[in-house]
Amino acid sequence: MFDRLTKVVKQDGFAQCQTDHIMFAKHFVNGKIALFIVYVDDIVITGDNYDQINHLKNLLAKEFEVKDQGQLKYFLGMEIAWTKNGIFVSQRKYTLDLLQETGMLGCKAAKLP
Repeated sequence: MFDRLTKVVKQDGFAQCQTDHIMFAKHFVNGKIALFIVYVDDIVITGDNYDQINHLKNLLAKEFEVKDQGQLKYFLGMEIAWTKNGIFVSQRKYTLDLLQETGMLGCKAAKLP
């Protein structure tokens, strides 16, 4: 499936990152960019070329069974919060889940582990 995805997006002008093969980018002459990253069956799309982002979403929907989840909120254990000043990334939920799972949720904090 990943090989098919790679073929489809490369035919559309995306380049696969050489240092991280799950990331693809497309640069434009006006300095804008569209990029996405694939992890198992999740795709995160971002950039500042909104027309190209919509084009990519339509291309992927035509070729694959996809579901647009809207603005990113949670990905790979990271919570994403959007504010007028930018994006805030936190692993609070992941940490709380890990503490709950290990029975350490009620433990007191210590300066040194």
